[in-house]
Amino acid sequence: MKREATVRSSELPSSLLSLRDSLRDGTLPLVAYLSRLEERFLRVEPEVRAFVPEEGRFTRLHREAERLLARYPEAASRPPLFGVPIGVKDIFHVHGFSTRAGSRLPPDALQGTESAVVTALKQAGALILGKTVTTEFAYFAPGPTRNPHNLAHTPGGSSSGSAAAVAAGLSPLTLGTQTIGSLIRPAAFCGVVAFKPSRERISRDGVIPLSPSLDHVGFFTADVAGAAHVAALLCAEWEVPVVSAEPVLGIPQGPYLERAETAGLRHFHAVCRRLGEAGFAIKTVPALVEFETIEKLHHELMAAEAERVHRQWFAAYDHLYHAKTAALLTQGELVPQELVASARQQRAILRDELETLMAENQIDLWITPAATGPAPAGLDSTGDPVMNLPWTFAGLPVVNVPAGTDKSGLPLGVQLVGGWYGDEALLLWAEQIAAVVSGIEVHEDGSKQQPSVTG
Repeated sequence: MKREATVRSSELPSSLLSLRDSLRDGTLPLVAYLSRLEERFLRVEPEVRAFVPEEGRFTRLHREAERLLARYPEAASRPPLFGVPIGVKDIFHVHGFSTRAGSRLPPDALQGTESAVVTALKQAGALILGKTVTTEFAYFAPGPTRNPHNLAHTPGGSSSGSAAAVAAGLSPLTLGTQTIGSLIRPAAFCGVVAFKPSRERISRDGVIPLSPSLDHVGFFTADVAGAAHVAALLCAEWEVPVVSAEPVLGIPQGPYLERAETAGLRHFHAVCRRLGEAGFAIKTVPALVEFETIEKLHHELMAAEAERVHRQWFAAYDHLYHAKTAALLTQGELVPQELVASARQQRAILRDELETLMAENQIDLWITPAATGPAPAGLDSTGDPVMNLPWTFAGLPVVNVPAGTDKSGLPLGVQLVGGWYGDEALLLWAEQIAAVVSGIEVHEDGSKQQPSVTG
């Protein structure tokens, strides 16, 4: 396989809901499915490198599948994710697995109690396919994972392996986290759906933190319908939404949007035109006018909290840290405590400002580019998360919706942002929007074409 090749196409079900139904009713026998998945894994994973290596992975999975089948022999009694194999970002603790967090630190130093979200997914019948690659401690030092759409490009980060695993057809559901843009950006780069809930709607218990005030637990799926199904299982106090037929979308005009690349903005405007043609109301609203201040507060809060999280580990193992992570921790030592306290307060202030703008302008969702542009070439950088930063800082719910490709076939996405604890409505509306924007291909002249479908 050439380095530039794509490994996206798959003979396995990519839709989580379709796979769920087939496994639960036995139309697709679990043991047969795992055998087919193993064949694909052997072909694709050596190129994509989405997973932390594990000896005897599928021998273990077949044992666990047999136990699951023995526990639930009747289809009617099977739990909602019966037999669904999931990937888990390697900062989540999982019983029976080491946690390395993409680092060279001794695994024994990092172990902890199993993540609450992993336990919940196991109780729903999911099987642990394995740990997925993360950048070191969910910061910027990249791992070996490649973008399945073009192996010479980054998949993004820090949830690199989780995004790539879904895009490559290796797992229908993977867990990730976001402290700046670590869910939405890699989802955009890899052409999959990522959901970052309102802050704390999914438990962070059992996850190695980077910045406890900014960290969010979320996940990746191939489509929005699958994301909505999982969100209902994992989010606290989930309710069926009652919403208008179509949302009013708001474009945040100002210095924030100006940070997108020219190609990224061209694509974004094409997406907005397509939505307008489909009948969606779109308003341009001045917003995030103090974006540079927000960006500075976010980075200083993250650095300060990361230094506190890592203080003992860094004192003992500083020589094992990547230079990028070490620089963050060194920076964090210099952040005054009063600035940390102020930054924490500013999160709620920004959230209230954005909510007020939504109410005053009768906006249901913000819509923005999900990344500055397509995935950069090379594996030394995971790309710029700046388009995701303010929404993470405010703690609002966000979903990436795949929205076609650039002229070279690299995916692009749009970022949809809901109101505080408006996760249910966000995902319902995102499914409507996804049906309109999928498949847009924007050329240098700004024209749109519908790309051919690959199997």
